Amino acid sequence: MAASTAAGKQRIPKVAKVKNKAPAEVQITAEQLLREAKERELELLPPPPQQKITDEEELNDYKLRKRKTFEDNIRKNRTVISNWIKYAQWEESLKEIQRARSIYERALDVDYRNITLWLKYAEMEMKNRQVNHARNIWDRAITTLPRVNQFWYKYTYMEEMLGNIAGARQVFERWMEWQPEEQAWHSYINFELRYKEVDRARTIYERFVLVHPDVKNWIKYARFEEKHGYFAHARKVYERAVEFFGDEHMDEHLYVAFAKFEENQKEFERVRVIYKYALDRISKQEAQELFKNYTIFEKKFGDRRGIEDIIVSKRRFQYEEEVKANPHNYDAWFDYLRLVESDAEAETVREVYERAIANVPPIQEKRHWKRYIYLWVNYALYEELEAKGTSIGKCPKNKLFKGYIELELQLREFDRCRKLYEKFLEFGPENCTSWIKFAELETILGDIERARAIYELAISQPRLDMPEVLWKSYIDFEIEQEETERTRNLYRRLLQRTQHVKVWISFAQFELSSGKEGSLAKCRQIYEEANKTMRNCEEKEERLMLLESWRNFEDEFGTVSDKERVDKLMPEKVKKRRKVQADDGSDAGWEEYYDYIFPEDAANQPNLKLLAMAKLWKKQQQEKEAAEQDPDKDIDESGS
Repeated sequence: MAASTAAGKQRIPKVAKVKNKAPAEVQITAEQLLREAKERELELLPPPPQQKITDEEELNDYKLRKRKTFEDNIRKNRTVISNWIKYAQWEESLKEIQRARSIYERALDVDYRNITLWLKYAEMEMKNRQVNHARNIWDRAITTLPRVNQFWYKYTYMEEMLGNIAGARQVFERWMEWQPEEQAWHSYINFELRYKEVDRARTIYERFVLVHPDVKNWIKYARFEEKHGYFAHARKVYERAVEFFGDEHMDEHLYVAFAKFEENQKEFERVRVIYKYALDRISKQEAQELFKNYTIFEKKFGDRRGIEDIIVSKRRFQYEEEVKANPHNYDAWFDYLRLVESDAEAETVREVYERAIANVPPIQEKRHWKRYIYLWVNYALYEELEAKGTSIGKCPKNKLFKGYIELELQLREFDRCRKLYEKFLEFGPENCTSWIKFAELETILGDIERARAIYELAISQPRLDMPEVLWKSYIDFEIEQEETERTRNLYRRLLQRTQHVKVWISFAQFELSSGKEGSLAKCRQIYEEANKTMRNCEEKEERLMLLESWRNFEDEFGTVSDKERVDKLMPEKVKKRRKVQADDGSDAGWEEYYDYIFPEDAANQPNLKLLAMAKLWKKQQQEKEAAEQDPDKDIDESGS
């Protein structure tokens, strides 16, 4: 018993104990095992053997097996149309057209909405020249699925390729009964035009624009007539389109096309009427292209007044709408008044002004009353400047003019500022400050030629209150414009009027600051010319001022010889005496003063030194006589 038990224990193997019974972190699926086996090619299947068919019996056997395979695939899933198509194409490759046709028919019983199935079926018939069969298939296709445009395109193309034009036209007519998309109509029209059937194409267009009444289609219809030389018909189409859409559905593209058509026909008055008619009825936001083309037309064939009139009328309508919506919108009134002042008659402008000032601010706030008062000011300015009134003429004062001009500048009414300056200068042409301010305004506005003309007109005035300020402003203006030659000519013109030392010094400094080649030589030449001119000047202090400016120039830019040359020209300062007379002409004694003796003057007058010696001798004699007449004084002085 013990022996058998021991033997049993030896036969039972030991089972290993699992320490961790949790699932592994990475799980391996059967699909993964198969994929890895495929990738590693663990199981290589030999290719199927190539079978050579040597007799009819083997061929029939092959066909039987192949058909059985196709049928099995179809039986497994009848809705997979690709299996049906492969089956039919295989039969077609064996020239078994009847069998292929049968397969296609069976497939259509399964899914007659499959477009690819119909196309493959019809293509097979056409490829094998079975025209009637193909025609039958297309008829069934367009009857079953009339909204599939591809069937219609294929059908009409086949008939046209077969030369059956009447049959193709019949198919197109059947197609148009379904009112297809725009491209289908264009295909029909192009078909007729390929065979020169213009009248038939026109008939199709008539139906087309009613089925698809878009502006672009009406335009295509009109351009079709224009292209074939039927200009009266084209104009009639445009007119019908305008009437068809009416005022409720106006489109700027239609009127642009209509106007360009008339422009090509040289009917410029018709073009203008079309543009004006459209602009009067289409809002500005929707008529940008219309405005652009009208502007181009007027630039080419019309006058500026034509386009300005229509733009003004359009803007006037908009301003009327704004002031009706808010009568106290003074900014809108300002814009409206500015518009009518530039175009309308005086009575119309006065009417708008009266309407504007009738809207008194409803509340006592300064900002509202300030804008309202500006309306009155502008009204007065209009009566004075535009309507030739007397609002300013009754009280032409400088302060009044300056106040008005400042107001208009704040309002950015630069044209009004120009007119005010013109009035101001008519009142006071001698006022140099006004001339300068007027020229500065034109300079700020970028009208350089106008500013220069104002300066020229100013310096030509016979009487000016501050001519030196005016000339300096003119010269500074030309310097700012970097007009070196003009500035130089201005200095020459000024020196013809005055030989003042400050003009010469300013001229020399201008040449020095020009920064151009030879500026130092030109500056030195100006100093030399000024010194030569001022030798006859009675004001020796001015001549001294010139030489001192010249010496400063040579100290900074000249050589030693240049400096010595100027130093030799410097005068000697001497003290002199002269008699002084009272207001009544009586002798008031003597006074001392300083005089300047220039070396150039002494060289030109040799007797000047002799005269100085004679004066010295006379003085000595006078002192000697005085000493002899009063000897006691000498004794007292010596005793003391």
